[in-house]
Amino acid sequence: MAKAKNKFICSACGYESAKWMGKCTNCNEWNTFEEIIESSSKKSDIKLNANRKKVKKLKDIESSNSDRIVTNISEFNRVMGGGIVKDSITIISAKPGAGKSTLLLQIANDIAHKGLRVLYATGEESDSQIKSRAERILKEINSNIWILSDTSMDNVVEYIDEVNPDLIIVDSIQVFTLEEYMPSRAGSPTQTMECANKLLTIAKNIERPRAVILVGQMNKNEEIAGLRALEHLVDTVLIIDGENEEELRALQSTKNRFGGTGEIGFFEMSENGMISIDNPSEYFITMREKDNVVSGSALSVVREGSRPIIVEIESLVSSSFTPYPSRIGENLGKDQLNTLISILEQRGKINLFNKNVVIKITGGLKIKEQAINLSVIMSIVSSVHHKGIPNDIVFIADVGLTGELKKVPSLETRIKELDRMGYKKVYIAKDSFNRPVKFNNIKLIECANLSEVMFNVFGNMKKIEVTNE
Repeated sequence: MAKAKNKFICSACGYESAKWMGKCTNCNEWNTFEEIIESSSKKSDIKLNANRKKVKKLKDIESSNSDRIVTNISEFNRVMGGGIVKDSITIISAKPGAGKSTLLLQIANDIAHKGLRVLYATGEESDSQIKSRAERILKEINSNIWILSDTSMDNVVEYIDEVNPDLIIVDSIQVFTLEEYMPSRAGSPTQTMECANKLLTIAKNIERPRAVILVGQMNKNEEIAGLRALEHLVDTVLIIDGENEEELRALQSTKNRFGGTGEIGFFEMSENGMISIDNPSEYFITMREKDNVVSGSALSVVREGSRPIIVEIESLVSSSFTPYPSRIGENLGKDQLNTLISILEQRGKINLFNKNVVIKITGGLKIKEQAINLSVIMSIVSSVHHKGIPNDIVFIADVGLTGELKKVPSLETRIKELDRMGYKKVYIAKDSFNRPVKFNNIKLIECANLSEVMFNVFGNMKKIEVTNE
């Protein structure tokens, strides 16, 4: 005979306790414990399922390539690994106002235009609010989209049987509840996981597979709210990154069972919705005439996911009238900037102790790798000496504390992108390739250290007059 058993689970970290506590001893959060009522059965009461699946040898299992729904939003397709898998469940999260609902409405309309049915269930907005947004961002609202404004997952399941959709969008999973778990409130670990499990069962139905996209609320630590088990449950986890006051949005996959993890797609937030940036290399650099050379600018190539992107580093060096000069790096770590300035002072023989140094990445892209370090230093040197670097020269190398240039990963892929875009020269570390490589037009200039690069680009800098302006 089944017995009722009570336990308490922290909604922040998932820690279980036999009794309620005001403060979680695991994550130190206050008032996060939710009471869970579950039933336990004796082993003698448990009967084996007669229809249980049989164990198979791995080599005897037939491999299947899941069909995908390919949208006309190229950056979204890239992050998803080529499109939405028809029997998959995806969760997308972001800070409020980042564009989750906008992007999903665009995806829903795009898929509806392909003749597929979409059910958009929202527990946070009314149907009139959804219609108002659709009229603003969509040129034409397709008739294959159904809207359900409700917080009952039971009703969602009922309308799935009625509408028979190919894509189900739930915004957001934390506000929905199942009737059988009503002692637990919406957003509790029990309700969130059971609602997600219900949708997982629907998505993975062999006879009628469906794609499901969940919206997950983000907590103050910029993580998906609730138990980490929710992220393990789904096939794909997507995060939208970007400040509300900025136009740039980055869609990144932190988990993808059907594609590469870490892929990033770029969008521009506008009045007409999220616009896919299909060629980021042109978006993140300033397009100048060949003879229009400005000081304080240098180019490099970063990798976002599997894609190389050309970026522009801008530097501004000015005199400081305070004992502690400013060191400002927009989208660049302060420690990284201070390290590069120290290397330039010691190994490049340029004094910056009385100079303010400001670094900016054009387009607002956040840089996470070291391949741009040589470019950052060269942009500072260019700004100090008021001498521009030609627009067809690029720098791809890390710089060690000794001033020596270091190799960076995926260098050949980066240079192929430069070659495709028509650049003429690229400065890299000596012996970067262990085998002969050939490119169509671009010239490789291998240097051993920072001083060699500075001399190659600017010549003898002792002859260049440096002002304190």
